Amino acid sequence: MATGSIRSRISGTGHSVPQGILTNADLEKIVDTTDEWITTRTGIRERHKAGKDESLSKFAAEAGRQAIEMAGLKAEDLDLIILATVTMDQPIPATSCFVQEMLGAKKAAAFDMQAGCSGFVYALGVADQFIRTGTYGNVLVIGGEILTKFVDWADRATCVLFGDGCGAVLLTASEGDRGVLSTSLHADGSMADFITLPGGGSKIPVSHEMIDANLHTIKMKGNETFKIAVRSIESACRDAIAKAGLEPADVRWFVPHQANTRIINAVADRLGWPPEEIYLNIDRIGNTSAGSIPIALDEMVRAGKVSQNDVLLFAAFGAGLTWGSALVRW
Repeated sequence: MATGSIRSRISGTGHSVPQGILTNADLEKIVDTTDEWITTRTGIRERHKAGKDESLSKFAAEAGRQAIEMAGLKAEDLDLIILATVTMDQPIPATSCFVQEMLGAKKAAAFDMQAGCSGFVYALGVADQFIRTGTYGNVLVIGGEILTKFVDWADRATCVLFGDGCGAVLLTASEGDRGVLSTSLHADGSMADFITLPGGGSKIPVSHEMIDANLHTIKMKGNETFKIAVRSIESACRDAIAKAGLEPADVRWFVPHQANTRIINAVADRLGWPPEEIYLNIDRIGNTSAGSIPIALDEMVRAGKVSQNDVLLFAAFGAGLTWGSALVRW
């Protein structure tokens, strides 16, 4: 297979979420909020919540297993595993190594990467390069989070947003015009304080003082983030579409990061996509950060919503600040 003719085709998808569900009614009992307040501002009605003894690797491995099975491959066929997350099992080693062992993918290299809610799109772009250059033939890309263990349950602006879960895609080297057509990745570190978890790293190591100051939970400047998100996502979408030589009207499905329905609808309006061409599951899943796009995609695939040659556009915006998009022909 000539290197120049290789594309990264999605040959399998999967997802896994905890059984535990936290509804808006449940949140009304622990924080000053209401179901109406949450749904009006975010579109979220419930989200999945991991149990005390459940960690990211459990759900990442299950999502990966499903993607491998759908592709008709075995774990031994994997060349690389990329796990996009900000909620790893532990700082050392990379959680992708736990996943590799759980899957039995002995041949696969493995690493984690962090780009906040944009993590899956970033990881997809990186995996695509490995395949296009002929370095690897089968790359498992997983995005997922266990965010409910890192929220401040007294902060109604953030604790109502996040849910837990993982999604995965298996990219396979393939000839033809199906697969990843283009990606568009961006970052602006001058706005790093818009979404942050300050403590626990080398800057502010774990200590009693750090915990007492509540620096081990997510902080977010919601209004500022909203304003930047809409125009940044729109720009990345237009860039990916233009790189592929297509027009917005060629997109069959817009599969956005499930953060906020107002952001999603604003982007769709600017690009002329009707509601029936946008896939939403935020009402049931909440914001799972790097997990949201692959979870949504797997739901679509298993429900028979995606047909061969459909053009899908993934887009996300998150901590960093980071944002990006990926255009795929199914």
